Amino acid sequence: MPGDAHSIFRPLSAVKAVLFFRKRTVYKTVCLSLALLVAITVFQRSLTPSQFLQESPPPTFEPQKAQKPSGHLVNPNSFWKNLKDVVTPMPTVSRGPQAWDVTTTNCSANVNLTHQPWFQSLEPHFRQFLLYRHCRYFPMLLNHPEKCSGDVYLLVVVKSVITQHDRREAIRQTWGREQESAGRGRGAVRTLFLLGTAAKQEERVHYQQLLAYEDRLYGDILQWDFLDSFFNLTLKEIHFLKWFDIYCPNVRFIFKGDDDVFVNPTNLLEFLAYWRPQEDLFVGDVLQHARPIRRKDNKYYIPGVLYSKPSYPPYAGGGGFLMAGSLAHRLHHACDTLELYPIDDVFLGMCLEVLGVQPTAHEGFKTFGISRNRNSRMNKEPCFFRSMLVVHKLLPPELLAMWRLVHGNLTCSRKLQVL
Repeated sequence: MPGDAHSIFRPLSAVKAVLFFRKRTVYKTVCLSLALLVAITVFQRSLTPSQFLQESPPPTFEPQKAQKPSGHLVNPNSFWKNLKDVVTPMPTVSRGPQAWDVTTTNCSANVNLTHQPWFQSLEPHFRQFLLYRHCRYFPMLLNHPEKCSGDVYLLVVVKSVITQHDRREAIRQTWGREQESAGRGRGAVRTLFLLGTAAKQEERVHYQQLLAYEDRLYGDILQWDFLDSFFNLTLKEIHFLKWFDIYCPNVRFIFKGDDDVFVNPTNLLEFLAYWRPQEDLFVGDVLQHARPIRRKDNKYYIPGVLYSKPSYPPYAGGGGFLMAGSLAHRLHHACDTLELYPIDDVFLGMCLEVLGVQPTAHEGFKTFGISRNRNSRMNKEPCFFRSMLVVHKLLPPELLAMWRLVHGNLTCSRKLQVL
């Protein structure tokens, strides 16, 4: 019967419809699963296993810099004051190795130079320098990365040699004394000495043992496996900049100087109070238009084949200068673009020129003494020293005596003008 037929076939059509929708749902689910599986596979292959498992690092923001007019004297009426407050963005510098990555000394002479006629005409120490100039970095023997841990406002860095323990000891007792706070809510002041190895083979083992003991006492020596010599002062410069770039991402300022200078830390900190760490601060006793010395009897003699230009770029005397930590990081990368030069402070001026940064001259830095006339009474007058930032040059007994005078009950009869 028609009624019976409808009652039989209507449920069958409903079952087919249900089956059809279920198949369709399963088909969609399978397709979506396959698409998700393909996407995950592609994503995994684009990452290393460690990247895939770790959270992505938070975005970082680079500090800013300010260009400062420099290469001229600061106005004596604003002795401590800043020169300019315009801030411009600083280019991003990618982070390099996270630890000192030179572990072996594998350096051979560049024998190709020996066939050049001009090379044969050079003095032996210049030939030696040029044969190994391409050997830029050496292993570390003593390292103290903890010096840059925490909140460090000023890192005091002193060039020294292994035999001059008395100079290091005098500095530790005077201007190199560390502070946990630089005052006014600023971070710590930390001190480091930069050394190579003993120049004389017969002294090396003995002095190295003494140095290791000294470092156990004070924990303030960075040492690399190259010979301490006059021409290797440039190596000391670039090794420190590389070390600083690795271990000191947050240090705000650096004072770098020799181990025979008098420094007034109070005046340094007062001067820095007017600067921001992001600015292109590089200040010292700046030489403008200095000419290469061509007299062979002079310590700073440079042959024409090594530097043919009539004058050097502006540079600060290596006896002592201040720079911002952010600039030091950029300076490291700039120095790596240049061939080494045997005079370290001139080489640093060349690196600054690559960055387009002019060093600023300041009257409180006297890297040739308060008066260039060594017999002048001004070079021994403590009232002058009290108003300076850096004075070169004093040996340990002179440094200790001057420190006691400047920080004793010193009464100056009249206000001294900064020379």
